Amino acid sequence: MAIAARRARSLTTSGALAAAAIGSLAVAAGWAWGALLIAYFATSTLLSRLGGERKARRTASVVEKGGARDATQVLVNGGMFAVAAAGYLLTMHPVWRAVGAGALAAAAADTWATEVGTWLGGTPRSAWNWRRVPPGTSGGMTTAGTIAMVAGAAAIALLVHLLQWGRALSWGAAAGGLAGAVADTVLGATLQERRRCLGCGDYTERLVHSCGSRSRHARGIPGFNNDLVNLAASLIGSGVAYKVAELIGL
Repeated sequence: MAIAARRARSLTTSGALAAAAIGSLAVAAGWAWGALLIAYFATSTLLSRLGGERKARRTASVVEKGGARDATQVLVNGGMFAVAAAGYLLTMHPVWRAVGAGALAAAAADTWATEVGTWLGGTPRSAWNWRRVPPGTSGGMTTAGTIAMVAGAAAIALLVHLLQWGRALSWGAAAGGLAGAVADTVLGATLQERRRCLGCGDYTERLVHSCGSRSRHARGIPGFNNDLVNLAASLIGSGVAYKVAELIGL
């Protein structure tokens, strides 16, 4: 699957290697783990393809990374799931199922929101001050993207239920997915690094803006980029999923 994704230009070579490593851990932990990962990857890839040209045009001046995902992007979205799979493989304790389901639900909710929001959504508004921001801006929200966020978390929670991991883990995945995606949006709107083009003055996440001029730090935490925001969202999603599952009766 990693080779196929590389040939389809959904992953870079480093991204394909990282995906293969995560997938191997998932399948080693059990076919249910593999099914969850495959479902996430397949749906995310499909959504990234839909309206690809339109999304690229709308976000080219803002988004630092576009197109094929590299190893860093794969690891920040799937790394916590891989850690949970390894933990379950070693201990067979259900707590790791909760952690893995929450992390993957958060990644799915965020990915679905981003892909659908930039494809079908109008001009997004910042989650922090509700001002209009360019499409692709971290922390931006649209109605279509918000609906997709809920659907992404619900899809993973439903699959957890169908895989018979239990009601507690299903609700935990739903809660963790939503919590992680909301955290991603809030962190993206507040603490994520924002840069400003030295040429045209537009805000961007790119070191070199689409106009060809370099950018400099304008606000947010220097170095706290979209990859680190995604990692934080994954950690929050896994933690919330565990606590909710524990409260219901893990």
